[in-house]
Amino acid sequence: MPIPVIDFSKLNGEERAKTMAEIANGCEEWGFFQLVNHGIPVELLERVKKVTSECYKFEREEEFFKNSTPVKLLKELVDKKSEEKLENIDWEDVFLLADDNEWPPKTPGFKETMMEYRAELKKLSEKLMEIMDENLGIPKGYIKKAFNGGEGDQAFFGTKVSHYPPCSHPEMVNGLRAHTDAGGVILLFQDDEVGGLEVLKDGKWTDVQPIPNAICINTGDQIEVLSNGKYKSAWHRVQAMPNGTRRSIASFYNPSYDATIEPATHLVKKENKEFNQSSYPKFVFGDYMSVYTEQKFLAKEPRFQAVKAV
Repeated sequence: MPIPVIDFSKLNGEERAKTMAEIANGCEEWGFFQLVNHGIPVELLERVKKVTSECYKFEREEEFFKNSTPVKLLKELVDKKSEEKLENIDWEDVFLLADDNEWPPKTPGFKETMMEYRAELKKLSEKLMEIMDENLGIPKGYIKKAFNGGEGDQAFFGTKVSHYPPCSHPEMVNGLRAHTDAGGVILLFQDDEVGGLEVLKDGKWTDVQPIPNAICINTGDQIEVLSNGKYKSAWHRVQAMPNGTRRSIASFYNPSYDATIEPATHLVKKENKEFNQSSYPKFVFGDYMSVYTEQKFLAKEPRFQAVKAV
């Protein structure tokens, strides 16, 4: 069964109710869905493909194959003729973009293109949070306000630029190990030719099919908490592939480190009228990230319990 593909342009027409229901289903049943006709110009997306691919090719590829830890460790296993698998490392070249960090210096147009792209993605993420507010029956702007720790613009919006180079022994290493995302709303612009991304649904791994110029959405742990478990953060992974370099650009709207996260009061009261209990603790997001950093690839439920005790 393919993951849901939703035509976002229909949100403003006669099919609004149907589209809202499709997004709700994507959040509730999958934690993953793809948006087409999302309003981000194709011309901008083409420039993003160009500058990120050029950045990897001219600034990062040689270093990855010459000096990276996964390449060295995989070579050691192959040389030993071992049948082991590298369990605690990923076949991934990755760096993080934020507005105030250093930008790759050698790729023409990289900073200008990615800043323009990030601005578009941030607007899309805020629109999606408003849709989640409406579908959950909580006040408009609730999730955004929670992530910002109140009014203002304190939430963290980051972009992770990843490439997964071809791997000569893909059976011996993960592209990216299975995990749920720590934060809020994740917007992924994935490669439209090289696959490898999979999401766990009903105990089975399902391919997230490449669709040209689609934006893939998934919900992180903080959306699960705010929705009191109605929306689940989805387990996903990337398989190492023998051919082609997979491009993956994930942007994420996360709470401020100082933001207090807990299930929305309206949902706690609605779902537990007699006991008024929530399924998740109240915590500061920065404390959660301290736990997540150590336990990213482990079961998520103990993370919620651990942060409860902080």
